Amino acid sequence: MKITTLLLPALLAMSAAGSALAHGEFKCDVPKAEWKPQMELQRKLLADGWKKVRQVKTDNGCYEAYGFNEKNERAEVYFNPKTFEKVGEVKQ
Repeated sequence: MKITTLLLPALLAMSAAGSALAHGEFKCDVPKAEWKPQMELQRKLLADGWKKVRQVKTDNGCYEAYGFNEKNERAEVYFNPKTFEKVGEVKQ
């Protein structure tokens, strides 16, 4: 019983660390002065067929967009803030 009590928190911590690493693998190195506004990315995604954009935020120098893509699937995608080029995607 004691082993289970010690093992469970360790496994949960490892799982959380793995999720954080998955998100941290995407990085953009663009000077802030060259970034386009987040609203432009949101409008572009909707024009490209995304059903809904829930949020656009910054992470590791990239724009991170959450929403539903053209297939109406949940999407978490990283974009270059200057070019709006897709940098990576977190698989749901």
